[in-house]
Amino acid sequence: MLSLLNSLENSSLTAGGINPEFFDPKEVWYPVHYVEDLDKTKPTPFTLLDINLVIWWDEKLNTWQVFEDKCPHRLAPLSQGRINEQGCLECPYHGWAFSGTGQCQIIPQQLPGSQAETSVRASVRAFPIIVRQGLLFVYGGNPENAVKTAVPVVDILEKEPEGWICLNTFRDLPYDAFTLMENVLDSSHLPYTHHLSVGNRKNAAPVELEVIESGKWGFKGVWEEGPRKGTLGRQETTFIAPGLMWHDLTSKQFGRTLTVVYATPIRKGECRIFARFPFKFAAKLPGIFIKLTPRWYSHLGQNGVLEDDQIFLHYQERYLEELGGSANFNKAFYLPTKADLFVSQLRLWVNQYQAEPFPNVSLSLPLSTDSLLERYHSHTKKCASCRTALANLKRVKLGLIILATLIFSLLPLLILILGQEATIWVSLLTLIILIMIGFWWRLGKLERQFYQGREIPPRNL
Repeated sequence: MLSLLNSLENSSLTAGGINPEFFDPKEVWYPVHYVEDLDKTKPTPFTLLDINLVIWWDEKLNTWQVFEDKCPHRLAPLSQGRINEQGCLECPYHGWAFSGTGQCQIIPQQLPGSQAETSVRASVRAFPIIVRQGLLFVYGGNPENAVKTAVPVVDILEKEPEGWICLNTFRDLPYDAFTLMENVLDSSHLPYTHHLSVGNRKNAAPVELEVIESGKWGFKGVWEEGPRKGTLGRQETTFIAPGLMWHDLTSKQFGRTLTVVYATPIRKGECRIFARFPFKFAAKLPGIFIKLTPRWYSHLGQNGVLEDDQIFLHYQERYLEELGGSANFNKAFYLPTKADLFVSQLRLWVNQYQAEPFPNVSLSLPLSTDSLLERYHSHTKKCASCRTALANLKRVKLGLIILATLIFSLLPLLILILGQEATIWVSLLTLIILIMIGFWWRLGKLERQFYQGREIPPRNL
């Protein structure tokens, strides 16, 4: 991976391929996982551009590997297998095993002296990978183009790496990557959609956006007044095609704040968001509080923010599809103010460069509200901090029940031994049991937040 990193420092291509008139969504580096959430002891599945992948740790080469999740023998998913004693990825069906290059090393069923594993047909497709800014990136197109194509990273964090305090989260979302990009580029929705979570309706005001630079690579824009009626200063926005954007704010009161979002397309109507919030605070105290806050606790709140608009975005993109999709956005949307300029610019870019990743594929039927607010499969079990916190929480709940039951079972014996003198002890132990039950109940409410979001967003309470 080191040689790949050195080559990428001199990348000569922007994403999307060499055709200046067409953006190929496969010729892109996409983030697929935060490295800190990956488990080196077992394979991890992921779907990118409707291609099923398996991520696994190659201890021989000391690097992550990403293969197509399909054994060449009988097409079983390799993500259901294991990393064997030889450090190879082993298929769960018949035990074929593959090295980090994708070449087959072991076919247990063949006779001694046979070499069926040397055939090119016995190899698994391996994808180029690189780790940058804590994210594992995968190149979905021609491997020869990978070393020539720039990795979409936040250049500010590369040029000024010192002093940032960063919050990171991710989630699989039930709508397209461009629907997500359109949403996060639109700052004007924050006071309304996220009222009482991260916004307030009182801060709503005219939003005068300007696009100052654009091309196949994406665009840059500015909001001179900035959010909260100018109290946070000028906001600069950068969109790096096809799935990275960030807002950059600097104010004397709060310091410098970035809102960074990656949108990785999984399949039609589904994407993974990687949201990053780097801060350089003017004062030290806010940074201390952030460092002391458990990552899993931050994720509970951040999942709630995502759910503020999750349901209506799921329906919005279906309405847009019914009206002709991105190609007809100007007729489908009514965009009379400059607040929608970045939305228009994004859709114009998609249309100009024919960048739709799933052309001629229709969206599925709408999901139920319960499915849209599901958290466990879309985040918790894939997040190292959240799945660990959930397991610990369950252990504490079980311990409370066992301890409360044990104390309760001892009460009759205490009465028998102490008689009337047991009254005070029985009252005290009963109070302790009730406190334990109350604590257990509160932990149960917290546990449910790892599984399901709230149906009514704060703005509608």
